[in-house]
Amino acid sequence: MKKLLCATMAAALTVGSVSAAQAEPGGCVKYGAAGAVGGHVAHHGVLGALGGCVTGMYVRHRYRKEAKEKAALYDKEHPGSKGTWSEKATAYDVEHSTEPGTMTPSAQGSTAPGAQAPATQPQSGSNTQM
Repeated sequence: MKKLLCATMAAALTVGSVSAAQAEPGGCVKYGAAGAVGGHVAHHGVLGALGGCVTGMYVRHRYRKEAKEKAALYDKEHPGSKGTWSEKATAYDVEHSTEPGTMTPSAQGSTAPGAQAPATQPQSGSNTQM
């Protein structure tokens, strides 16, 4: 029994350590493992793993859907561009200074450096001292 458990853990660690080519939020395996640990603490490991798996699939689906929307916007701005939808979504993020996971520009990158009005300096003749 101990050998089977060790072999299973070694296989799980090997599969979990392989890095993906795309930077996406974790799916069923990653969230399911976290849910299983949380469920184990509450004596409901299988239920936690199922809940974590469903949550992981939903988060990844939402991420991919938003990335495809960004790719469509990028295609409208750059007709005839080549690349995958994930590459186009990344290019859209770079051009529009958005944070990953948001479709609106971030507060820091939303204003251009020259867009602010110059500060007005008071004229020297209008200063009155009492």
